[in-house]
Amino acid sequence: MRFTLRDAAAARQFDDLVAQTAAGIRTEPGTLVYAVHEPVDEPLVRVFYELYADREAFQAHEDQPHTKHFLAAREQFLTSTEVTFLNELGGLSKRPGSEG
Repeated sequence: MRFTLRDAAAARQFDDLVAQTAAGIRTEPGTLVYAVHEPVDEPLVRVFYELYADREAFQAHEDQPHTKHFLAAREQFLTSTEVTFLNELGGLSKRPGSEG
């Protein structure tokens, strides 16, 4: 996901919202990766990389109260949202327990 934020104040508030939401996400067994990035030279952009055990785990994540709160609250800080779903084709992962 790629989020473009309104301004620096909105970026700070959005980052606070993300931090609050992450506390709940840590308890989701099917959420394997939930990483938030700021692209170099784009201080008003956040890119999320999310990896779930399967489609059911993604749906379980979407159904959580903390996720629903995030989805509703984030809009006030954004000018645009871009969502891209990916199919894993291969690669390398050095995460503990990975086979890549």
